[in-house]
Amino acid sequence: MKFTFLADREHAIPMIANWYFAEWGHITKLSVEATATKIRNGLNRDKIPLFVLAEEADEIVGVAELKYREMINYPDKEHWIGGVFVPPPHRGKGIASRVANRVVEIANSLGVKTLYLQTARLDGGLYAQLGWKPIEQLNYRGVDVLVMERKLGI
Repeated sequence: MKFTFLADREHAIPMIANWYFAEWGHITKLSVEATATKIRNGLNRDKIPLFVLAEEADEIVGVAELKYREMINYPDKEHWIGGVFVPPPHRGKGIASRVANRVVEIANSLGVKTLYLQTARLDGGLYAQLGWKPIEQLNYRGVDVLVMERKLGI
């Protein structure tokens, strides 16, 4: 598996926008086109926001985003990982863990001290296994979520 930046694979934006819309469109209330526009704002390699792609045999099998202030409830929590997605045929292979960990490495290299995320898995799921710590459980946009953090640079 190799990791690349979406900035180097812009042709993948429509596919990722469709993935995100299918998974979270009912929550975000954004159209596929609006989702694609939002994704285009993260076409960076060395600054936030950015997207990391997981690739196997030249096929994109996962994606994750490093971004600013995902939840309006937490204006003081600056850096977030989000949009971790693996299409169904590729799930169960550890891809989500690997792409999430790659984003953590990149955040660390950019000097991020604490990274946050939200998950609908109230037990923390994959992220608890990767060392993320729970902060708070709340209802956000009609979904019960767990907010978690990970200290970096330690």
